[in-house]
Amino acid sequence: MQPLRLKRYLLTGLLTFIPLWVTWLVFKFVLGLLAGIGAPVVAGFVKALALVAPRAADALNQDWLIFILALLLTLAALYTLGWLAHRVIGRRVLDAFDGLLHRIPLVQTIYGGTKKLMTVLQNKPGGMQRVVLIDFPRRGMKVVGFVTRTMVEEGTGREMAAVYIPTTPNPTGGYLELVPVDELTPTDWTMDQAMAFIISGGAVAPDTLPAPARHPDHLL
Repeated sequence: MQPLRLKRYLLTGLLTFIPLWVTWLVFKFVLGLLAGIGAPVVAGFVKALALVAPRAADALNQDWLIFILALLLTLAALYTLGWLAHRVIGRRVLDAFDGLLHRIPLVQTIYGGTKKLMTVLQNKPGGMQRVVLIDFPRRGMKVVGFVTRTMVEEGTGREMAAVYIPTTPNPTGGYLELVPVDELTPTDWTMDQAMAFIISGGAVAPDTLPAPARHPDHLL
C-alpha cells in the first residue's frame, strides 16, 4: 500500500471516528448523570431485597444492570415530574415544594437562580434576540452567547445585557459577561442551532454570520 493512500485512509478513518467519539462522550456524560440520580434508590432496593430473596438480589447486583435500572428509574421519575407539572394538582404540589425550598437561605440562592436561568433560556426576551455574538476574550474574536436579562447602568443610563457564554463541547459550564446592548451582534439563530454549533465545535453552523453594527469609533 502506498504511503499516500495509507495516510489518506487513516485520516478518513479518524475524521469518521471523531464525531462518533464526541457523540459517545456526550451521551455517556448525560446517561451517567441520569443513572447517578437513581443509583442510590436501586442500591437500597437491592440491599432490602437481599433480606428476603438473597438469590434474586445477587442476580440484580451487577454494575451494568444497576446502571440500566437506575437510568430507567430516573427517566420514569422525570416523565412523572413533567406530567405532574402539566396538571393543576401537580403544579400546586410543585409550587408548595418551591415555596419550601425558597425558605432555606443557601438552597434558595442555588435552586432559585438555576430555575430562573432554565426558564429564561426557554423563553425569548421581549424586544431582543436571545442568541447573540459578542467580542470575547478580546475585540475581534467572537463567541456565541445567550442573553439572560438586561439592566440599566447607574449614572450613564446605558443599557447592559447579562450574556451567558457556554463552553465547547460541554455547554453546562461557561462564563457570564455584562455587555453594553449596543455592542451585541444579534442573530436569527434558534437555541437549538446555537447549541448544535457549540457542541459540534462550530462544525454544525449556518453558512453566514451576521455582521456587527458599525459604530462611529470604527469609522475613524
